[in-house]
Amino acid sequence: MDQETFKALMAGVPAPVTVVSTLHRGQPKGTTVSSLASLSLEPPLVSIALMESSNLLRHLRDNGRFAINLLAYNQASLAMQFASSVEDRFKGVDWSFQNDLPRLAGVARYLECEIESDVRGGDHAAIFARVVDCWMSEMPPLIYVDRHFGTHSSYATKRESRGLAEATN
Repeated sequence: MDQETFKALMAGVPAPVTVVSTLHRGQPKGTTVSSLASLSLEPPLVSIALMESSNLLRHLRDNGRFAINLLAYNQASLAMQFASSVEDRFKGVDWSFQNDLPRLAGVARYLECEIESDVRGGDHAAIFARVVDCWMSEMPPLIYVDRHFGTHSSYATKRESRGLAEATN
């Protein structure tokens, strides 16, 4: 199968939009990642994938810890900023430290992870990580499908209905 056909095929698979973040020499580092998946309940493990040539992958391996910021439905601009090639992707971004890891403000979910293992797969590395802490909001998550950002429509409607009902009570 050629690369363009494979890319077109996979573009139709909805993916969560995350910013994976860590520290490198005391500075926050992060990039947009859409390969988050749950892996195991016992112990709680997730997987992400990063290009082998990624600077962030090198920083994750050095640190051994990282955060996954699952972006909220209204944070597509953050996804684009962290997917860009600018040197300081955190510039102008509302974020703070949580347990010595960069946490973005307004995210739908936040996971603190410790690397269990990583496996090379083609031009990427699959990182298997234990979730050691997490935080959840009621905010619908951002997803990416067919090269567009959005959220699951019934999820958004359910949350909007509940918010409207709470606002009128």
